[in-house]
Amino acid sequence: MISGKAKLAGVMGWPVSHSRSPRLHGFWLQSLGIDGAYVPLAVAPDDLATALHALPRLGFRGCNLTVPHKEAALGLVHEVEPLARRIGAINTIMVEDDGRLIGRNTDAFGFLENLRRGAPGWAPPAGPAVVIGAGGAARAVVAALSDAGVPEIHLANRGRDRAEKLAADLGGPVTVVDWNRRGLALDGAALLVNTTTLGMTGQPALDLDLSAMPVTAVVNDIVYAPLETELLARAKARGNPVVDGLGMLLWQAVPGFEAWFGTRPQVNDALRDFVLA
Repeated sequence: MISGKAKLAGVMGWPVSHSRSPRLHGFWLQSLGIDGAYVPLAVAPDDLATALHALPRLGFRGCNLTVPHKEAALGLVHEVEPLARRIGAINTIMVEDDGRLIGRNTDAFGFLENLRRGAPGWAPPAGPAVVIGAGGAARAVVAALSDAGVPEIHLANRGRDRAEKLAADLGGPVTVVDWNRRGLALDGAALLVNTTTLGMTGQPALDLDLSAMPVTAVVNDIVYAPLETELLARAKARGNPVVDGLGMLLWQAVPGFEAWFGTRPQVNDALRDFVLA
């Protein structure tokens, strides 16, 4: 039951009906007994500025952003935290008491927390990492790995130009690898991360030869539908420790929930089961 004093937050996207964030935050709100609501906000790209600047007037404490708003919001908020500026995208907005909008990116935090908890034996600098893809998720993953102290990051993307831009923007220990040499880059790797949509339900599988990869390497796919992608199934069959992508979704939500609703929520099996159901 919510009252007229309910704390409000939501997720803006276009479309937004696919988002699992309302279910995720709703679980926390109910289990913690918080007087609050987290709602889907279908906002067309042309209306993003108007919608964001209406948040304080509507009493919202903030919101999440999903496709296609993460990059566009950079120029629409009053302040962008340094990590979000480096990554080039915002996924979380906090509304200050004076109405100012602060943009954050919690995807890097969510990725690392999921990796550390899903593969407790992995810790930087365990060795080189291979990242597949060069989109927004890849930028968050590369920034997280670089900041965590990973000594080498090999980046492979179907379009090399986009990978080169990512490497130039983020700096650090990033080396771009030709797409046709992506399998060879796995030789000696301690971590493989797929940040593309390849392997997602309705998409083709990721075409990647794993034979050069040590069986000790951790394999993480940020896709979570299906929970076990073809990549994870093949890696698991050859003995590699694997980490699915659901935890990244769950953990990236923690900082925003804590800021909006005043309580740090738990990520546990009950939450995973509820979000997947």
